[in-house]
Amino acid sequence: MTTRIDAKFAELKKAGRSAFVTFVMAGDPDAKTSLDVIKALPKAGADIIELGMPFTDPMADGPSIQAAGLRALKGGMTLRKTLEMVRGFREGDNTTPIVLMGYYNPIYIYGVETFLADAKGAGVDGLIIVDLPPEEDTELCIPAMKAGLNFIRLATPTTDDKRLPAVLANTSGFVYYVAVTGITGSAAADSKVVGEAVARIKRHTDLPICVGFGIRTPETARAIAERANGSVVGTALVDALKGSLDAEGRATAKTVTAVADLAAALAQGVRGAKQAAE
Repeated sequence: MTTRIDAKFAELKKAGRSAFVTFVMAGDPDAKTSLDVIKALPKAGADIIELGMPFTDPMADGPSIQAAGLRALKGGMTLRKTLEMVRGFREGDNTTPIVLMGYYNPIYIYGVETFLADAKGAGVDGLIIVDLPPEEDTELCIPAMKAGLNFIRLATPTTDDKRLPAVLANTSGFVYYVAVTGITGSAAADSKVVGEAVARIKRHTDLPICVGFGIRTPETARAIAERANGSVVGTALVDALKGSLDAEGRATAKTVTAVADLAAALAQGVRGAKQAAE
């Protein structure tokens, strides 16, 4: 099985550069604007798009992404509509990988088999499900892999060498290394510490390592990209979107460009990085 994610990292490796991975919340602040935002991201330089699945109890997310999820839910976004959004994106882009990121509850309620079939049919390439540990792989991870989707696992600063093999066992696509201990947007990533962690994880796997949490500027994105196979930015993009909304929280003429302009600056930072060490 070769997914769009696998193809993208093979392409980037050949080009000698790291990936720029963006995160935005599906349906924030409304379905139409959200689709316009994700359509603009590849043009701005995004190599992979993580699309948040709005959920009422997002335990790993900081205030910015929590608020984005609540805006999306208030606007009527559902998991089914999130998949429709991916389908809409695929009408004009059949190459940029889309990863759905979120929590298991909405998928469980949707029905695992139905969800996986619908996600694959819509054009989803991978899943990051924050609250499903390796011990629960039979719930979703293994069925997802059988359905042709990458299941991307999180490794954290507290994931030691004893725990890593379990975390990596059924992981595919790439490994998402969480650069800071805590929630999204809570602290800045330290590129030196991240570099040491990435090197340690690479001793256990040949998969690409992408680093997220705590990356807000082109300079940090570049520093991380020099030490990993990808830099993931979410909170900064979500904040740029929020800053463009009107007093009632509605999209304005500046919303899409606010996100795209920051994404372009961050992408330039990543592209300025030296090739990540293999």
